[in-house]
Amino acid sequence: MYRNHKYFFPVLLILLVLVLLTAIAFGAVSIAVPDMFSAIQNWVHGKPPSNIYEGVFLQIRLPRVLLCMITGAVLSVSGVLMQGLFRNPIVEPGLIGTSAGAAFGASLVFVLSAGMSKEIQQIAGPLLVPLFAFAGGLLATFIVYSLAKGNKRMDVTTLLLIGIAVNAVGLSGTGFMSYIARDPQARSITFWNLGTFSGASWMQVWITAGIAAIVFFISLQYAKQLNTLVLGEEEANYAGVNTEKLKTRIMLLNTAMVSVATAFVGVISFMGLIVPHVMRLLIGGDNKKLLPASMITGAILLTLADMGARLLLAPAEIPIGIITSLVGAPIFVVLLKRTNILNNKGGGHD
Repeated sequence: MYRNHKYFFPVLLILLVLVLLTAIAFGAVSIAVPDMFSAIQNWVHGKPPSNIYEGVFLQIRLPRVLLCMITGAVLSVSGVLMQGLFRNPIVEPGLIGTSAGAAFGASLVFVLSAGMSKEIQQIAGPLLVPLFAFAGGLLATFIVYSLAKGNKRMDVTTLLLIGIAVNAVGLSGTGFMSYIARDPQARSITFWNLGTFSGASWMQVWITAGIAAIVFFISLQYAKQLNTLVLGEEEANYAGVNTEKLKTRIMLLNTAMVSVATAFVGVISFMGLIVPHVMRLLIGGDNKKLLPASMITGAILLTLADMGARLLLAPAEIPIGIITSLVGAPIFVVLLKRTNILNNKGGGHD
């Protein structure tokens, strides 16, 4: 629909800036635009915030909104990569076990970190949870992929069923960790599994942004190969694409993005499914355009969802995972009906 429209990306960028300013301005404490600029000026000159609004802006609202945008972009780009890899528009990281595996890995840290030596905690520091989440997400993803791929045929139904099974195992492991945890640890796991940006910090922003920037840059290098992979693995090999290396690298990129994002903000469903699918309907399947479009749109939509989580029951806050699931589930069903997947008896790719 808009694949050749020259104003598509400029409009997306303008929307991103408007959503950024709106998300920062509205909340339990409203922040005016002059206070934002004043706070930035004071920070640049090494001065402390001159009032409470500037303090809220610099220490709470800005890192939260930035982390939200980065996470939305990460999950959406991850969805593009996985849909391109599996050549199927209904695949997302959550459906193939990455999020559940990362959640289990992170829950291990919540429960067992107290028993770890001080040396390990000092060496790993704030990276302890992301490292465990990365390992859990990587293991879960490769289990699903290795079990679903048989006889050179990737069956969609088999992929999703194995993903559901691995998700169940991951959720069971997280549930067991919650069961043996003490009350504070159990509460942390429970709220973390619902997804929230309430604990956002500048440290989380810098870590997530750094990894996201590297992964985004690398992902764009594989856009052409993913476009070729649509033709099939054999055809892609004939065209000069090493499909086995491509699969491994895409899996690693996907797991790194999803695991780090999940480790900091919890499980957020449907972002990696809905955004790439909708963008594909609007601008086509060219990954060179689809990757940046999904990145920007994901940042916009997740920030809007976070605004809803903060404002709908203010001053209380709804976990953002509830918002994305509540909105994403019916959209998912509509997309399935639109692509006639629910009306087919099965599907697969050679």
